[in-house]
Formats: sequence, C-alpha cells, structure tokens
Amino acid sequence: MSMLSTSADYDAALLDWLQQRIDAQAGCLVLGICGSQGSGKSTLATNLVQSLQTRGLRCASLSLDDLYLTHAERQELARSVHPLLATRGVPGTHDVAMGCSVIDAARQLSPGETVLFPRFNKAQDDRHPECDWDDVKGPLDLLIFEGWCVGVGAQDAAALVSAVNPLECHEDADGAWRQWVNQQLKQNYPALFGRLDALLYLRIPGWSAVLDWRRQQEAETAANNRAQNHRLMDERQLQRFIQHYQRLTQHALNTLPQQADVVRSIDAAHQVIAQDIRS
Repeated sequence: MSMLSTSADYDAALLDWLQQRIDAQAGCLVLGICGSQGSGKSTLATNLVQSLQTRGLRCASLSLDDLYLTHAERQELARSVHPLLATRGVPGTHDVAMGCSVIDAARQLSPGETVLFPRFNKAQDDRHPECDWDDVKGPLDLLIFEGWCVGVGAQDAAALVSAVNPLECHEDADGAWRQWVNQQLKQNYPALFGRLDALLYLRIPGWSAVLDWRRQQEAETAANNRAQNHRLMDERQLQRFIQHYQRLTQHALNTLPQQADVVRSIDAAHQVIAQDIRS
C-alpha cells in the first residue's frame, strides 16, 4: 500500500506506473477503469490522457456507456426478454461485439490510420448517429476503457436468490432479469473485458454515495441539454434507475479490490484517501 498524502502524490505515482507499463508494452496498452456511477472515472480517464499526452504519449479513451444498444434495440429486449431491459446500463444492454471491434482496431492502428469511436447521447437515451462519432487517429500508446462494471465477473447462482432492493423485489420477483443479466456477464462480457491489459478500480465509500453523485450528474446533464425532447430523469425516476446498478456495484466492491492492478480509494467528496498499486 502506498503511503502518500496528497492528490498530487497519488496522481504522480499513478502516472509513473502507467508510463512504466506503457514502456514495457508491445504496442498499445489497454487500461480498464471501473467505478460506480458518479465516482469520477470519466474525469480520471480524461486527466490521465491529458497528463500522458504532455509526456508525448498518444492516448485515447472509450466509455462503456458509448457502447449502449440503441433505444429501439433495448425496447425490443424489454418486449422479448424482460421489461427492465428497457433501461440502459446492465450487462446485456451493450453492443459487446462493437466494443471488441473498436478496441481491436484502436490498438492496431498504424501511423495515419483512424478508427471511429461510438458516442451515446444520454439526454436522448440513444446512440449518436455515426456522423457524430469521434475520429481517433493512430498509433496509440494507451487506450483507456472506462465503465461502471468494466472488469466485473459474474456472480454465483446463490447470490442471485435474494433481492437487494425494492426494484428487484417488486419488478423482478422471480429473479429472471438478474439471472439473464448475470448470464450475459458470464458468457459475453469476458471477450470484452479480456482485452484489458490492466485494471484500475475506484473504490467508493459505499452504496449510499452513489445516489448523491448520480443526482449531481443528472443536474449537470440537464444544464447542458435544454432541448425540450430530452429524456432526463426526475428524483423518483433517478432513485429507481440507480437500483438497476446496485447489485453489481456492490459485487464489484466485494471482488475487485482483490483483483485490480490498482485500487484507488475515494471518499464522499471524491478525494483520494489511499492508492494500492500492485504491479
């Protein structure tokens, strides 16, 4: 466990570790960042990219959120599999094949070659048209892949028996939704997460912090999307929404601290209070 005292110390240690991993890597290093909603994983990814670019490294980031299935595709899942799948977020609501293809293309870029990174519009709850995707130019030294369940493994069957919140109790009483989600995580997502060369886990103080952070995110999204046709959530909708994520967020808290290459612990104010770099 590192014995550091300031945010700058933690950041410097993390950047030096990443530099070493990149220098030792044959080709592009793919770093996964996992953290709950509102934990700051996107901000961390952006800061790491910018800091490493000042060192002359070529970096890009991709979010798991940008791999969501389209609104229409999730509506079809809701009709054919389970109504809860209309809500984006859980395993099974992402285009895993597209994610694998994008990561493979990004890490194999030659000088001057480009790849399109998909982008998702949360205010509209749908994927941006391809003409609005980001054009990423190669070659890359580092690709950061961040998301709320990046690197998380499937749960044991016994863990699925009991509901963890009112959503599961009332809208998934027979467990069909959580079993289907867990099966997706077991069968399909290892191909995506298996493309990671290293994993950083943002350890949160607990589930109670997630609602406050997610509420702040929704307010920021509202401020940035004032079109009348947005799909932003009110407080009741928001509380129901985050319950879709509770099970696997808590599962990550119980498992990833033992599995990740870096564990960065944060408090409710997003301040780093500890950082464990293991490789």
